[in-house]
Amino acid sequence: MYKKILVPVDLAENQMTQLALAAALSIAAVEKAEVRLLNVQPLVPVSMIDYIPPNFDDDLRQTAERELVETVGRIDYPADRLSSVVRFGAVYPEALAEADDWGADLIVVGSHRPTMATYLLGSNATTIVRHSKCSVLVARK
Repeated sequence: MYKKILVPVDLAENQMTQLALAAALSIAAVEKAEVRLLNVQPLVPVSMIDYIPPNFDDDLRQTAERELVETVGRIDYPADRLSSVVRFGAVYPEALAEADDWGADLIVVGSHRPTMATYLLGSNATTIVRHSKCSVLVARK
């Protein structure tokens, strides 16, 4: 049923990452699906360009890629069916773009329980669910 599962992860939110990965891997094991971890790094505002080193984006990408490789290395799943990618931008548009580009048929995203702030402002998980062209599983505690 699902052959390509995209898992957007926040490297600073280990609990949400583990929750989403556990859900994705339980489905992937049954389906023998490919799993791709996605990390989205924010773009630096133009107003800050003069205050950061010229290679800031490259350093940020390398750090995120290294952390993703370490995360992938700890996953008990066949290595030939695991991959990772780092993108720059806002989380939900980049997650949706990666799902389209890679051909994902399922996105598994970890999410905190809704609060008043997320009801008023929305969350990345909500927007991914609302706009995704493929199935989305929201994993919660």
